[in-house]
Amino acid sequence: MKLVKSLLLGSAAGLIAVSGAQAADLPVKAKAVEYVKICSLYGAGFYYMPGTDTCIKFGGYLRADAVLGGAGDYNFQQGANAGSNNRLTNYYMSRARFDFNVDTRTATEYGVVRTYADMVFTWDSQSVTGSNPSTFSTGSAALGLYHAFIQFAGFTFGRTVSIFDAPWQSYPAGGPDTIPGGSNHTNGVNQVAYTADFGQGITASFALQDETTATNGQSNLWNVSSGTAAQFVTGVYGANAWGGTRSPDIIGQVRVDQAWGLAQLSVAAHDLHTAYYGATESTGHPSDKWGWAVQGSLAIKNIPTGAGDVINLQAVYTDGATRYNFQSLFPQSFFMFSGSGNGAYQSTGFAGLSDGVFGAGTGIDTVKTWGVRGGYTHNWSPNWASAVYGGYAQLKYGDTGKALICTNFAAIAVAGATCNPDFNFAVVGVNTVWTPVKNLAFTADLSWSRLDQKYSGNIASPGIATAAKPAAVYELKDQNSVTMLLRAQRNF
Repeated sequence: MKLVKSLLLGSAAGLIAVSGAQAADLPVKAKAVEYVKICSLYGAGFYYMPGTDTCIKFGGYLRADAVLGGAGDYNFQQGANAGSNNRLTNYYMSRARFDFNVDTRTATEYGVVRTYADMVFTWDSQSVTGSNPSTFSTGSAALGLYHAFIQFAGFTFGRTVSIFDAPWQSYPAGGPDTIPGGSNHTNGVNQVAYTADFGQGITASFALQDETTATNGQSNLWNVSSGTAAQFVTGVYGANAWGGTRSPDIIGQVRVDQAWGLAQLSVAAHDLHTAYYGATESTGHPSDKWGWAVQGSLAIKNIPTGAGDVINLQAVYTDGATRYNFQSLFPQSFFMFSGSGNGAYQSTGFAGLSDGVFGAGTGIDTVKTWGVRGGYTHNWSPNWASAVYGGYAQLKYGDTGKALICTNFAAIAVAGATCNPDFNFAVVGVNTVWTPVKNLAFTADLSWSRLDQKYSGNIASPGIATAAKPAAVYELKDQNSVTMLLRAQRNF
């Protein structure tokens, strides 16, 4: 039996060896391998997409934020419930964000065709509204599309920052999302734009942009005839009575961008098209009005204080186009509370922003604003930088709009109170950034914000349920907010 087993195993091994040798002798066609090649035409990080002449680059960042004494990610203490200044207020907020962008370029006989998309995935702290029972609102997971555009032959089609904006948006040297004194579309706005390049850093641009697609949309357009006392004490002076779209915003810009720095002049025209005075079309409506804005921006580089140091400055004036000053991340109506020194239950300050005001049977009375902001960044070393920044803006209602708003104010005024919905707003701050290794930065940013409101005296407020504020007498008073941002960010 052992002999039989040995013969069988030996035969099987021989057959396997023969068949293996025959298989090895057969010609085998190797599969083609397409290696990823570096594309040096458009800078570092681009690669040719295999099998195409299109170059692609992936990038983005991962960010972790902690905010002490603010609202949202980096906002001053306002609204429900940062502005309520009570047990519903978060003492800290946190955010984790992943930003991913894709950039493609293809050379053609008409020039480079570019596509760009920037997507963000965010998880924020939640806020609490109301009391007994309280409910969570805002925060949690969010998905955003900040940029998605095609560029070809000088044209841009899609979503990106506005050509009206300064290159630094509303961050002349870092700082919170709520610095007034200029426009900001850092989260993008849908548009069609054309840029002509005259060489030596001189360009001129023209754009049609859909302001309704910007973050938080347009500013308010108050129909005060439906205003209530409950709304008034939150900075809401009536119904936000925009009609349907009629014309995009019309934007023009000229820029000189050279080694010494940058100078830019921007202008915008903004159509104010309302809905009806009442609930139906038979109630009639005001005629359209055009608002406008003009902004100048200046950056000074290569200053004697150190390599890479820069000063960024800008100023803006608007008439019926408030968003181009109190920009897209600035709250368009808000309230703040603190202590009182005149025997009232507490003190409060509130503000409502608007492009215009109308009431039953009236035309639109436009709102005028002006503002400035700037910042200075100093590099102590390749690893350390510090900055100071600030912004200041004023908003003034017209005489007709002010009278309409103050008619509703009379319902809550205590004897001796004066009504003036105008206000000023200021922000100043400092920050330091440590970059221990390339593309990794740790930031500490401290800012102070002040609402200089023009109301005075006391009001009998009906209360704000979402902020757990009772009906009581409140002192009308200027309000302050101090906020700190701590951030870790890795770019790639």
